[in-house]
Amino acid sequence: MTVRLKPIKEQVIVITGASSGIGLVTARMAAKRGARVMLTARNHDALKQLADEIVANESNGGMAAFLAADVADEAALRRVADEAVSRFGRIDTWVNGAGVSVYGRLTDVSLEDQRRVFETNFWGVVIGSRIAIPHLRTGGALINIGSVLSDRAVPLQGVYCAAKHAVKGFTDSLRMELEHDDLPIAVTLIKPYSIDTPYPEHAKN
Repeated sequence: MTVRLKPIKEQVIVITGASSGIGLVTARMAAKRGARVMLTARNHDALKQLADEIVANESNGGMAAFLAADVADEAALRRVADEAVSRFGRIDTWVNGAGVSVYGRLTDVSLEDQRRVFETNFWGVVIGSRIAIPHLRTGGALINIGSVLSDRAVPLQGVYCAAKHAVKGFTDSLRMELEHDDLPIAVTLIKPYSIDTPYPEHAKN
């Protein structure tokens, strides 16, 4: 099935991990092109600052809303989707961009920390995708942020690599299932290399 996506200026876009890094820049760029953006991350103050910045820039449309949530919390993330629909009427694109990391040898990093990486980087994508799909059934885009480490592994970031490998497997399988059901949803996995973000500063070491 051919997927026809709306121009960015006509879209309502939900972005997780919008408080920093790729998510923050994606929100700014989408809003600059006229999209209405629904922002979420765990940092309420950072989200408010970004939303205020977007709304203040009325020349580019300036339409943004935010709701703090942990992507690993399904109920909280459903509230984000509900807020997007309440504020803007629908969802056209959903970007799963939230991510965390920890530096350390796999035998040294605690299981608690390893689970936290998977809760955000993998289960956050799974939960976000499952929430987004019903909203996108008549046409839309699901964008998952993977990593170049979705395809290979490196030392000292083993659990991050494992989570991103899992994101790739999940995304590829989901794409095939949606194609089989003839749903007009574009499913994209983006696998960046090193990007100038606060990732090293935010990661646990």
